[in-house]
Order: sequence, then structure tokens, then C-alpha cells
Amino acid sequence: MKKNYDNENFMDKVNMWTGFYRANPHRFVKDYLGIKLKLFQIFLIYAMNKYYYFMYFAARGQGKSFIISIYAVCRCILYPGTAIVIASGTVDQAGRIIEQYITKMRNQSPNLAREIKKINTNKDDTSVEFHNGSIIRAVVSGDSGRGWRCNILICEEFRLIKKHVLDKVLRRFISTERKPKYMDNPLYSHLEEPNKEIYISSAYYKNHWCYSKFMSFIKKMSTDRDYFVCGLPYELSIAEGLLSQKAVDNEKTEEDFNEIDWLMEMGCVFWGESEKAFYKLDHLTLNRTNTIKPFYPLSNLEYISNKSNKKSRDEYKSRIKKMNGEIRIISVDVAMMGGNNNDNTIFTCFRLIPKENRFIRFVPYIDSLNGQHSETQAIHLKRLYDDFEADYVIMDTQGNGLSLYDDCAKVLYDSDRDTEYPAWCASNNEEMKNRALDKNALPLIYSMKASNQKMNHEIAMKLRDNLEKGNIKFLANEIEGKEYLIDKMKFDTLDLEERSKLLRPYIQTTALVNESVNLEYEIKNGFVKIYEVGTNRKDRWSSLAYGSYYADLLEQGLNTNGELDEEDLYVVLM
Repeated sequence: MKKNYDNENFMDKVNMWTGFYRANPHRFVKDYLGIKLKLFQIFLIYAMNKYYYFMYFAARGQGKSFIISIYAVCRCILYPGTAIVIASGTVDQAGRIIEQYITKMRNQSPNLAREIKKINTNKDDTSVEFHNGSIIRAVVSGDSGRGWRCNILICEEFRLIKKHVLDKVLRRFISTERKPKYMDNPLYSHLEEPNKEIYISSAYYKNHWCYSKFMSFIKKMSTDRDYFVCGLPYELSIAEGLLSQKAVDNEKTEEDFNEIDWLMEMGCVFWGESEKAFYKLDHLTLNRTNTIKPFYPLSNLEYISNKSNKKSRDEYKSRIKKMNGEIRIISVDVAMMGGNNNDNTIFTCFRLIPKENRFIRFVPYIDSLNGQHSETQAIHLKRLYDDFEADYVIMDTQGNGLSLYDDCAKVLYDSDRDTEYPAWCASNNEEMKNRALDKNALPLIYSMKASNQKMNHEIAMKLRDNLEKGNIKFLANEIEGKEYLIDKMKFDTLDLEERSKLLRPYIQTTALVNESVNLEYEIKNGFVKIYEVGTNRKDRWSSLAYGSYYADLLEQGLNTNGELDEEDLYVVLM
């Protein structure tokens, strides 16, 4: 009898502590898992457990994946038989929460190691199985992820999940509630456990569905105790020692600092275009796609290494082979040799793929130089021309661009690559062509002189028309780009410098989008005039607009089969 009494006493204590830790999961993290939490993490984990609909917008560096993993294992231990699905906007991110964070915690916490039965890291099954019947499973956020069931759905970086996938696939996972055995007793039928939906991400653009979801949660939170929303900006990261003030100050003064990105990713602020914006966010963001393969120029070291081996160099270039009828151009917006915030020379690479009687414009690479001498810019351009296997160059040859044109019109020696580049000249302007002193100069440059209202109006209108029609395709956002790089280029194994190089085209594309939607317009004498607001730039926009305008001219040389008529093309270029 004493043994039974002790057993009952023990179980009473288990029940008491279980109730206590369910009400205070943050204390369970400290007492049982041996993990010390920061104050904001305590609040978040408490709120995730308390509310049925939870939404958290976080600045970069606050450890979203860590918080998700902590909450998931606590819930699975404290509520036996719990099924949790972690979905992410990218293929591998949800899996990495299990493979990296939960695996690491298991290795550091003996108690957690005793609770976990098995961790599966197979391609088709990334999950954590617990001895008490609970499970955490990572799934692909796509139509192929149908069929799973869960009590708690966690959407990590949910802004990258497609709305129809969330509604038609992921939310369908939440079907039946957890049914502990005590629910069989009618006395406890009122203690049902509603399922949970947890959304975690950085902020984004106001035209995205996640903003509507955010506003819906805000309204519900004011009247419904089941909803919780919060946004924790970078100031909290500084206060908690996760980010230094010096690092913030340095980033804000960098030449390529993007204020809109900072507001969204670090300030938890949703951003939308102004009422006067000429280019709409939808037309730019909807044309960003992960089906475009980024282009990367050869580094000088790669060039030297492959210089004596033509086969090796050709293999490097063949990563983006030219398609039938494809034309490649580089569009240049030229800046002064200064160091001002607006003084960037931008190089935009276009792949023009013929389709019927038009060109689909793919933009696989954008590059910038700040405060460089015109000859340095010319060498950079000629390197890029060779590496990209371009056919033509378009540049504004007025004002600042004239000095770059003059340097391109000379034979140039690239000491870093020990290579000599031929002289170029204009193909469409006799005066500019004769300006080149080298009479053997190659007619590769389309000389742009956008000096009047009518032409600037036409350039702006044609660009907007092409964006609206989906004729211009850009690289995906950085997060989706990172997934592509992990899959194709072993991004995770590279050093910081190589990672930065690989992400740069994606970051430049985002800068282009932000720059374009910040431009406003006015109408004078029946013509549209585009202008910057405040300290915003329009150099990337100009480079894009010139290149797209040139593609419009080249389209005049296309026949109905999408093939170039050489005679018509010659007339266009001249």
C-alpha cells in the first residue's frame, strides 16, 4: 500500500509540475532543457504557447529559427502526441531548423536527448520523433507537400510562401485536435486544445499578401483573445547584445546602403509605393523569378588560371549558353568620378530572347562602380563584355558618359588580366563614330542622347509598358536566390567573400526594384518627367530603361518567326 501511495504522490507532483510548465514554458526551457533565454525570447515563447494565432515580425539577427526550434521541442515534450509541421518559403530552410538547431540542442541537453527517439534527416523525411508520440516534421511549401496532418503549423519566413499554397495545402494540415486520454471522460470535454497557427517573418512590401494577413491579425487582436501580433526592430537586437551599434552605423553609411530594405528587414516596417509612383511595385516584384539563372563574371584569378586553357574558359562561360537568336547587351548609366551618394556607374546585363515578334528581356546581372576614373570604368566594361559574351553596349554619351565613351574608343590594356581590348565606337551616330581616333574601332556602342522631353517620355513609357506586359524578367529575391545557390553552387560551404559575390546580383536587383518604385513623376507639356525624391537614386533605373529601350529598337528587326532580319537590324543599328 505504501508503494501505491508513493506512486500516487509522485504522479500528483508530475501533474502539478506539468501544469506549471505548460503555463510557463519559458521556465521549462531553463529548468529542464538547461537553456538560458533572453527576455524577449521569454515573452515570445510564452505568447506562442498561449495564443492560437501568433505572428512575429523580426529584425535580422534575432534568431527566428532558434526560437522556433525551442518552442517546438518544448511543446512536443509537454504535450504528448503533438504533431508539429514546420513549413518555410524555401525548400531547405525548414529542414535546417531540424538538422542544425534541434540536433545541436539535443547534443547539448541530456534531458532533451532522452526525450528524442530519432532524428531523420533524409531528403524525403526530415523529422524529429519523440518517445511520447510527438513529432516535428519539416515540409516543402508547395503542392507536393499535401497529405500531412498536424496540431501546430509553423510558417517560417512566411512571406515567401505562396498564398494559394498556404490556404489550399498548409492550412489543410490542421484537421483534428490533439486527443489526450482524459478527453474520453465527459467531465473534461470542455478542455479541448484548439490547434495553432504560427507565422514568423521579416516585414515586406505592402502589396504582398502577408501585409493583408498582418492587418487581419491586427484587427482580430483588438477584439479576439486568440490572436497575437508583434514586431521587434533592430533596436531590440542592440539592447540584447545581438547586434552592435557600431555595425548599424557602419552599414547605414555604406555606399550601397538601401533604406527601404533596412526599414523592412531591420525596422519591421512594411513599405509601399507613394501615390505619385510611376512604376508600380506589383509590376516589378511579380517579374522576379527563380527560373532566371544568375550570371557571374570571371574573377581576375579565374581568368588568369583559364587563360592558357581555352576549353576550361569556354566551360566556365557555357554555364549560360546563348540560345537560338539570343542577343546580349550591356546597358551603362555613367556617373561622375566623385564619391557622392548618387554617383554610381551601373552596368546592366540583358539577355534578349526572341519570342514571336518581340524580345523577352532577362536581367541576370547588375553591377556598380562608385567614384572610379573613366578609364577604370572602361576596362571594367570591356571585361564584362567579354565574360558575358555580349553583342552590343548602350550608353548615354552626353555629359558624364562622354569621358567613358572616349576611353572605350581607345585600345586599352588590362594589367590585371594581361589582356588588350580593342577600341569601340558608336554604330548609330556618325559624329560619335568619327570622334573615335582609332579608325579600326569596332561599332559596338549604341550612343544614347536622351536630351529632350519627348525621348525621355518615350523611354519611361516603354519601360513601364514592358514591365506591365511581363516582358522583363529579373532575378528572384535574395532568400530564394540563396536557396538556388545552396542547391547549385554549394553556397553553405563557401567563405564569406564568395557568398557575398554570389548574392550580389540578387541584392543589386532588389536595389533596382526599390529605386524604381521610389521614382515619382509629373506631366509637363503632355510629356512624363521622372524624378528622384530626396536622396534616392535613379542610376539603376536609368541603366534598365536604356537597355529596354534599345531592345525595343532591336525588335524592329525581328520577323514574325522571332528571327532577326539582318538587313532590318542593320538599319535599326545605324
